[in-house]
Amino acid sequence: YVSAESKIEKSLITGGAEIYGDVYNSVIGAGVTIEPGAEVHDSIIMRDCHIKAGAKVNKAIVAEDTTVGEGSELGVGEYAPSKYDPKVYQFDLVTIGEHSVIPDHVKIGKNTAISGVTTPEDYTDGALASGDYIIKAGGVR
Repeated sequence: YVSAESKIEKSLITGGAEIYGDVYNSVIGAGVTIEPGAEVHDSIIMRDCHIKAGAKVNKAIVAEDTTVGEGSELGVGEYAPSKYDPKVYQFDLVTIGEHSVIPDHVKIGKNTAISGVTTPEDYTDGALASGDYIIKAGGVR
């Protein structure tokens, strides 16, 4: 389903997705919901993800069954080298592992890695700096 208010440009939307926000130059998997006011740019959103209202997702790979909180911003700020694994994380991307949760109203920098259910307390002053990471138990290998 694509809402009449949505804007979609140069994107692939898989069947079963519900798009109420805007999608640009991205791939959206089956079962994904993008709420009103949310924007997805230059990203891959895998199946069964939920991008909540007002979220801004820029240059991200979001794995299956992940929730991005209301008003959160992914891919902000300037580039910084990865503190987690500079050989893998080096392309400005926000990488979020499967079954993760990003809380409402946090800002996540470029070249970051997140895996697991995160809470506002995991983000210093409501943000994850570019190049930084949060890996909870059972996270990225």
